[in-house]
Amino acid sequence: MADDVIGYEQLMQDALRSVVRAALQEAANPRGLPGKHHFYITFRTHAPGVIIPEQLRTRYPEEMTIVLEHQFWDLEVYADRFRVILKFSGQPQPITIPLKAITRFFDPSVKFGLQFEQQHQIDEARMASGDDSGHPAAREQATAAEAPAAPADAAVVSLDSFRKK
Repeated sequence: MADDVIGYEQLMQDALRSVVRAALQEAANPRGLPGKHHFYITFRTHAPGVIIPEQLRTRYPEEMTIVLEHQFWDLEVYADRFRVILKFSGQPQPITIPLKAITRFFDPSVKFGLQFEQQHQIDEARMASGDDSGHPAAREQATAAEAPAAPADAAVVSLDSFRKK
């Protein structure tokens, strides 16, 4: 199996996170969420960049799900995170969630959902398959390595003979 030096799995995860970002930008519109759309967003509470009240981090040591439907305020969406004010125990609290901390996104109004692999899961899958091309040192080695030599009986085919003139 060829090494994925480009990192297609991570590129795909990032592209899907841009779908979440675009949906959140719709919700941040002054008109709010259109139609009956609402979001369930599950995220890792101890992920880098997550800002939540300490009592929530204690109560939800691994993951937490928030709902953006009727009662949320001041939603701000950035390239890599979003910030919103939600009420917890009747008290408004600002929270910040990096897009990379999200593990699941679901809009039940249209039965649309995404589940994300976390970077450590992608790395573990690569290591299990013997592919460590996601590791920076391995990437440098892969790009520095010479391409394997073509078999002796390989022929070079010119595409010019197939082009219309």
